[in-house]
Amino acid sequence: MEKELDFLIKPKQVTKINLKPLSVNKCWQGKRFKTPEYKAYEASALFLLPRMAIPPGKLKIILEFGISNICSDIDNPVKPILDILQKKYWFNDYNIWELDSKKIKVKKGEEYFSFQFISIV
Repeated sequence: MEKELDFLIKPKQVTKINLKPLSVNKCWQGKRFKTPEYKAYEASALFLLPRMAIPPGKLKIILEFGISNICSDIDNPVKPILDILQKKYWFNDYNIWELDSKKIKVKKGEEYFSFQFISIV
């Protein structure tokens, strides 16, 4: 079984995705409908995210957002990214007990998000 999982990235490894973090404001039309921009963003992110196994139980997630606009709120991209990670890796976000987020100023066109899963004992 362990040989079958050799291709998976270890959850403690920092994973960087070169995709600009999308604000919550650009994700929803009204209260219930995803915008076309968010649908495209979600599809891109799901395609780019590597395969990995998420440890069961309580989790800590560390998020880093490379943003080009210093006026961007740090909390705007958190929810869409967590929803996308949950969809890709089949975990329930009620298992997230700690969440660290950080924003880094980058040049326009160099935006990204990175994440790390840590099992909490």
